[in-house]
Amino acid sequence: MPLTLYACLLWLSTSGLWTIQAEDTHANVSMRSQHRGLAPANVDFAFSLYKHLMASAPGENIFISPVSISMALSMVSLGTCGHTRTQLLQGLGFNLTETSEAEIHQSFRHLHHLLRESATSLEMTMGNALFHDRSLELLETFSADIKRYYDSEALTTDFQDWAGASRQINEYVKNKTQGKIVNLFSELDSPAILILINYIFYKGTWAQPFDPESTWEENFYVNETTVVKVPMMFQSSAINYLRDSELPCQVVQLDYVGNGTVFFILPEEGKMDMVITALSRDTIQRWSTSLTTGQVDLYVPKVSISGAYDLQSVLADMGIADVFSNQANFSGITQEAQLKLSKVVHKAVLQLDEKGVQAAASTGLTLNLTSEPLTIRFNKPFLILIFDHFTWSSLFLGKVVNPT
Repeated sequence: MPLTLYACLLWLSTSGLWTIQAEDTHANVSMRSQHRGLAPANVDFAFSLYKHLMASAPGENIFISPVSISMALSMVSLGTCGHTRTQLLQGLGFNLTETSEAEIHQSFRHLHHLLRESATSLEMTMGNALFHDRSLELLETFSADIKRYYDSEALTTDFQDWAGASRQINEYVKNKTQGKIVNLFSELDSPAILILINYIFYKGTWAQPFDPESTWEENFYVNETTVVKVPMMFQSSAINYLRDSELPCQVVQLDYVGNGTVFFILPEEGKMDMVITALSRDTIQRWSTSLTTGQVDLYVPKVSISGAYDLQSVLADMGIADVFSNQANFSGITQEAQLKLSKVVHKAVLQLDEKGVQAAASTGLTLNLTSEPLTIRFNKPFLILIFDHFTWSSLFLGKVVNPT
């Protein structure tokens, strides 16, 4: 048996019992239950990745699905060994002395199952795939493991014909998302041998819908000199909101049918960076417990938000570098050749529209409506955070600078 493969098997056999990394001290977050076992590491990684992308592209729209990226990278770790594996899993936020590798993959398998179950009340398609050059012969154990834990697959392509390989990958994602995500690769690029792709499309149904007849074209103030027209949705209803006393922003929280919870965050003029810097598990927890329910006239752009990234440089900046270098140890994928990841390509698409269900006859809330409704208008750059509140997974983190 090759030494590197033996080392991988030895690690798996001695990596410890089931433990849950649950550092959050807030009892009401219930992080210690099985369905939230990955949440602390995943959410911390999510905000770290989000902030690194913000820093690399100031003034631009940012939109990612952190939980699907964590899932994809954890899947790749099944093919790594030695320092490459340690660096990758620690880079995802896992303490390997507290959480075994086997536990990580079992937990992701459970999380994937739960997210697919919750998708029955909305439109959501998410997945990963590895494309490798046809010259490589993959170990059967690797292909079986990524299917078992991540419902994923490794597919052969001819990377000597990059245009043809790009078409194959684009067609694969288009078919998997029923045409919702197209052109993952939009142009010719450098040669490759191993590419990880990750994609997610999401369209929820609001628990409290917007009124389609109240959607009008309005101004969106990108900056001091740029104004664009957007279709602006409207609803006037009992809404959870907060004017933050610690950070210069307003927060609105809306629910989707099912497990989706959306935070819309409107920073004060020029204070976007301050709010972004403060984003953390603690901040979200504080907002969740500080929200007030009141009558709000709410205006939100009707848009399709998307982001597409090759994450290689930002992941390297975050300390996940070996997988892209000649030091990479992918002996869990193949014994034939020295491998490294050429690309990690991620695309996320979210559709925000008016669609919802009819409000129940009684909400159980008693409101004092003698005062004028509060008006909150998202007509300038804002942040959007979407969580699955059952698993506390960060489905989407976005910054909308220009919705057009």
